[in-house]
Amino acid sequence: MYDADDLYNEEEEYSGPSRSQKKREMIALQKHAEKLMTLSPELVKKCGLPDYFIEEVLDAMAIKSHEAKRRKVQYIGKLIRDVDTQPLIDFLEDIETGNKADNMKFHALEIWRAKLIDGDFSVFDEIMEQHPQADRQRLSQLARNAKKEKAQSKPPKAARALFKALRELSE
Repeated sequence: MYDADDLYNEEEEYSGPSRSQKKREMIALQKHAEKLMTLSPELVKKCGLPDYFIEEVLDAMAIKSHEAKRRKVQYIGKLIRDVDTQPLIDFLEDIETGNKADNMKFHALEIWRAKLIDGDFSVFDEIMEQHPQADRQRLSQLARNAKKEKAQSKPPKAARALFKALRELSE
């Protein structure tokens, strides 16, 4: 005979993740595949995944029909289950953080350029501190020319040249 206490005291064996957990994981993998599809074909080829997987992603990128693309993404989600996804996750994170860093750097250069064009030459100290090899005379000449262009409402040729010079310094 069974004792009531024995039924409640038995520990259930862990049988793996639930169906809901598996489904959440599959949806997350599909989202990674969708992110991969937003990249350029050159970047997709550099992601480090097997060739057959890359071919499927590139095929999906060419599909225009919404429903066909949805089915292809589901198929790619199925394929990705058999692939080690950590390199893909790392690759996508590197791209996202790289883009953020590039945007911040670009924004800082734009601020420097705007200050120089507005006549705030105190920014030269900051530029020279970060880039001692900078040609201060050339940068100030470009800034003066850009300021003249702005005052005369001419196309920003010198402003572009100034930005290019600043970008070359930072690279």
